[in-house]
Amino acid sequence: MNDGLTAAEGRTPVARRPFAVQIGWTLAVRLLMTANSVVAGIIVARWLGADGLGQLGVINVTVAMVVQLGSAGLPSANTYFIAKDHSQLRSVALNSLLFATIVGSLLAVALSVLAQTRPGWFGFISPELIKIAAISIPFQLVTLIGLNIFLALGNVRRFNLLDLLGQSFVMINALVALIVLHSGLTTLVTLNTAAAVAVGLIVIVLVAMYPTSFRSWRFDLNLLGRMINYGLKFHLSIVAAALMFRADLLVVNHFHGAGVAGVYSVASQVATMLMMLPGVIATLLFPRITAEQDVGGETTSRITRHTVFVMLLICLFAVPLSFLLPVLYGRPFSDATVQLLILLPGVYLIGVQSVFAQHFNAIGLPRAVPAFWVLTLLAHVALLLVLVPPLGARGAALASLLSYVMIFALMFFYFRSSTGRSSGDTLMLSAGELCQLFQMKR
Repeated sequence: MNDGLTAAEGRTPVARRPFAVQIGWTLAVRLLMTANSVVAGIIVARWLGADGLGQLGVINVTVAMVVQLGSAGLPSANTYFIAKDHSQLRSVALNSLLFATIVGSLLAVALSVLAQTRPGWFGFISPELIKIAAISIPFQLVTLIGLNIFLALGNVRRFNLLDLLGQSFVMINALVALIVLHSGLTTLVTLNTAAAVAVGLIVIVLVAMYPTSFRSWRFDLNLLGRMINYGLKFHLSIVAAALMFRADLLVVNHFHGAGVAGVYSVASQVATMLMMLPGVIATLLFPRITAEQDVGGETTSRITRHTVFVMLLICLFAVPLSFLLPVLYGRPFSDATVQLLILLPGVYLIGVQSVFAQHFNAIGLPRAVPAFWVLTLLAHVALLLVLVPPLGARGAALASLLSYVMIFALMFFYFRSSTGRSSGDTLMLSAGELCQLFQMKR
């Protein structure tokens, strides 16, 4: 199948390698990233305890939420505009990188001021730690935008390697700060910030050096306006999703402190790891469907059927593994097993939902989709406020489970109604597909 027009025809080839190869390569990189994250978490848990891990988790989640808030949907806009017209590469890249630098810097200052003037909002976390981490915001925003530029160009290899580079520092910094230097959380946060700055600068250099025969570097205000207008349609969904996936840790920290938040951060981290495969599939699916404009959902349904089956295997495999968490992280983390088991059904559904989400993103994002996310976020916050005070982290896990079920149901039934595809065609592998999956003759 032809994956798109060539660059000479004004469009970018969105898939230089077969889709399955891209998934395999990206998944291998994500597994390495996951290993780095797990090892780093174990080191922090063993050296700084649940309280230290909880503080680090809250800091990282806070910065990540600010980065998502400041992106204005430009990562998706970059992928969309470049995938549709490769000749806009340099203008799109310059527009978005300048935006990231300026807006990211303003957000970093705002978070620092907020930490100093409203320290109670961050529990018992030192405002100085928040200020140190805030320095990384413009550079993390640059990295987020830059990675999506490479994704739009079909350069999945560079996209993955840069992502892996940033994540590798998480483990390296934990080793250096806690084991080699025998230092504490301040040193670790400082090293993480320095690494984010370095990766952001590398991304800028690589984007600037990317070979292309189209147009010179030129800031295009009109194009930036169209990019932001397009991106903001996605931004509401992105911010709502980011808040839904991350607000639970902040609520747990607020009501029960960093120690309980630290235990919950382990369960939520493992849940995020389990959603890695559908996340990879959905990420690589976006530029492909953008180019194909698969309005009828044929490609999406085929990929969803395989995602449903593989996610079932992953979640079943995760059940016995959940009992190893206290062994890896220590006895204080024993409740992470129960929390993860509560989350698992929701993890399964939200993983499948991610494929639907990228389908809608790629065909222009119908207005109903952001509304679904906002509605689910409001329900999620209400559930957190009701369940977390009496039930602690288990309440947060239950609130997340119910919210994941809700967003899956909304997206699934909307996909069915907009494409006319049946439930079976969308969710169930045929006998032939199963045989092909296991390479059996039929």
